[in-house]
Amino acid sequence: MNAETLPNRDAEPFASPRFRRIAVVVNTAGGGVGPDAAAEMEAILAHSGAELHLASVEPKDIDAAVRAAVKTLPDLLVTLAGDGTARLAAELCGPDGPLLAPLPGGTMNMLPHALYGERDWRQALASALSTGLAQPFPGGTVSGRPFYVAAILGAPALWAPAREAVRYGNLKRAFLYARRALARAFTGRLSFELDQGPRVKAEALMLISPLISELCPDHSALEAIALDPRHALEACRIGVSALLGDFRSDPAVSAQFCRGGRAFSRRPIPCLLDGELHRLDREVEFKFLPRAFRALVPAPDARPH
Repeated sequence: MNAETLPNRDAEPFASPRFRRIAVVVNTAGGGVGPDAAAEMEAILAHSGAELHLASVEPKDIDAAVRAAVKTLPDLLVTLAGDGTARLAAELCGPDGPLLAPLPGGTMNMLPHALYGERDWRQALASALSTGLAQPFPGGTVSGRPFYVAAILGAPALWAPAREAVRYGNLKRAFLYARRALARAFTGRLSFELDQGPRVKAEALMLISPLISELCPDHSALEAIALDPRHALEACRIGVSALLGDFRSDPAVSAQFCRGGRAFSRRPIPCLLDGELHRLDREVEFKFLPRAFRALVPAPDARPH
């Protein structure tokens, strides 16, 4: 379920002339950002009539820039960067802080695509400013670390570094990461409990926010998907099913809803949070956040279908 179909009962009109201060953080090395992004951003936002504070920074300075921007208490925080920056910005803004517009400036762009569809950052920003609504969105936490789209607990999360190495053209490192991920496959199964229910074992557990889940009609819980292939052939079968859009029907997959739970393993648990890899303890707790942050999104009739 994405922003196009989430209920708008809590949304409030937020047209651009009502902004007094807008803070912007641009990652100059972000994927698809381009050398003129800061100037283009300034030109688009000039029509808002707001006081504009724009920071165009290198990747090593991006976290500090986002934290500094939030501390200025803007009416709107705009980020043009990757998934880690979007997740940090949503966490810092929270449900009661600045309104957020996380634009696609990275590789996967999980949160931006969930909010704005496949539009590029210029189209997403212009549409949100012209028809914008302030919309609250849900999320979740794993060991206190937030996610807003999806979390993956277990060995499959280890494929993320290989993906990043390929992205940067380092095939030797990609091979080493892939070999490590393969070595962990089927050796570190999880046990998990959902809402204090019985303990279940699986190879991996996916937690999907109502922001993108298509199966939670009242948007009141996480979708928990257990992946339990017993060998590489079954894992490939799930992958093919995912490409075709019907992986939940695979016999090695089970899904239900939950508002929280715990996961256990004999080894530290690799965890992918909105595309960012983390290494967690052998026991983790996860929770649903019904109101995690507020985003500036286009009005329903202005969003892509």
